[in-house]
Order: sequence, then C-alpha cells, then structure tokens
Amino acid sequence: MLKPSTYSIAGRDPQTGELGIAIQSKFLAAGAIVPHIQAGVGAVATQALANPAYGPRGLELLAQGYCPRETIEKLTGEDPDYAHRQVGIIDHQGRSAAFTGEECLDWAGAITGENFAVQGNILVGEATISAMARAFQEESGSLADRLLQALQAGQKAGGEKRGQQAAALVVYREKGGYGGLTDKYIDLRVDDDPQPIERLSSMLDLFYLYFSPREVDMIPLQGKNLREIKELLQNLNLYPGPIDEEFSPEFQEALQTFYYRENFEERIPSAREIPEDILNYLRKKRS
Repeated sequence: MLKPSTYSIAGRDPQTGELGIAIQSKFLAAGAIVPHIQAGVGAVATQALANPAYGPRGLELLAQGYCPRETIEKLTGEDPDYAHRQVGIIDHQGRSAAFTGEECLDWAGAITGENFAVQGNILVGEATISAMARAFQEESGSLADRLLQALQAGQKAGGEKRGQQAAALVVYREKGGYGGLTDKYIDLRVDDDPQPIERLSSMLDLFYLYFSPREVDMIPLQGKNLREIKELLQNLNLYPGPIDEEFSPEFQEALQTFYYRENFEERIPSAREIPEDILNYLRKKRS
C-alpha cells in the first residue's frame, strides 16, 4: 500500500492564543485531510495512512478535558489500524503529544515541546523535523510566519524522500475570521505544485496585503504623492481627471473604485492617506 509522505507542525502562540498547523506532503490536496483546529480547544494533525476521524474526534476529546497524550491514547485505542497512523496534537494550554505507529514508513518520528508538535513520515531522516522544531522555537513573527518558517527549514534540511506536491497553512483565533464572524483566521492551500512551500509563502504575503497587514507606514494623499497616485489610477483607466494636487471628488471616487476592485475593502483608511504596501501594489499594476 502506497502511503502519503507528510511532515507537519502544530503550534500555539501563547500571546495571542492562536492555534495553527502547517503541512507539506507528497499527496494531492493534503490540506483537506491533515489539519483540524478549534479555537480555544486545540489542533490535530493526522497523517501517514491518515485517519481523518482523528481530527473531529480528537478535538471532541480535548474539549472534554483530555490532555493531548490522553487524547492520543483514546484515538489509537479505538482504531484497529493505529500502527499505520501518525498524529500530532496541541491543546489550548500549549501541551503537546505525538504518536507514530510502528508500521509508518521510514524515516518516521516526532518531536514535541511546549506550544508545538512536529511529525513526519517517509522523510530523508530526523534532520527534517529537528530543523522544523528549531525554526519554530527560534524564529520571530506571527504564528503563521513561524509555522511557515518551520516548513521551509524542514524542506531545506531534506524534507521527504518522495519530494513535494501540496502544502497548507491553517490558523484559528477567536473571531479572527472574515468580518470577525468565524474563528478561521488563515486557511491557505496549495493542492498540486512542484514547489508548494514557495507558493504558500507568496499566498501568505497576499493574505497579509488583503486582510491582516503587518505594520506599515501610511502615505499622505497630498503633494507629489497625490499626483503619482492620480497617474497610477489614470493608467488603470480609473481616473480621467487632471494630474494635480487637488483631493477632488472625482479622485476620491476613482480611489474607492480601486480599493473595491482589488478587494481592499477591509483596509480602506478613514483619513486622507494610503497604506504603503497598497501603494506599492498599485505601482506594480502599472502597465
């Protein structure tokens, strides 16, 4: 039986309470199978000959008060094919545990610590997960940044024996979803790509640009800045007026159209200014 080769990391940010999972796998659309998260409860990564039921069942057990180690004992105890499974779990307190069945293909294993669990199978060796654990603990930035950095470190250390195909990054935080209406903060998947981690990294950059920007400077809409933006909007056939320094209703309408057309409605400033990263994006749109 051919088993998907996968390495993943489940992590928690103790400052924000975010829970997340990042994975890379030589398996089509692995992001649809491996990660399972519930804000305020925990995260479960199920892989190898994955049992997708480990996700909802594991979260149910965590919500009932079982710790990650106890949860794994319950999951594997209920599963006659447990020897083929691999799973990593972290709870909302940062406690973690992992399990690698004896029938998982070499190299297979896991490393756990406070706020993280790293696991992988059909790897070139232990170096892959060691690099991932080290990167997660040593790198800075948001939870999403650190999870992605862990994937990059694992791939640089050798990754999987069978290569790459799919990657995913999922992060939950309470009311972190679109419009604050769900807990699903980030949910990005690369289902089939020769370099899925690189593609995932570019998608995360787009996520920050559209929905959750890093700290950026605000550029005032006046003087030469205003003239430049009028030229850029005119180049996109959005602004037909004069290239001057007047903050006219015609210009305001053109800028508003740009924001909505490019899906920046979550980031429209209230003052007469534009975020620097959006201005740079507008510059790149120049034909």
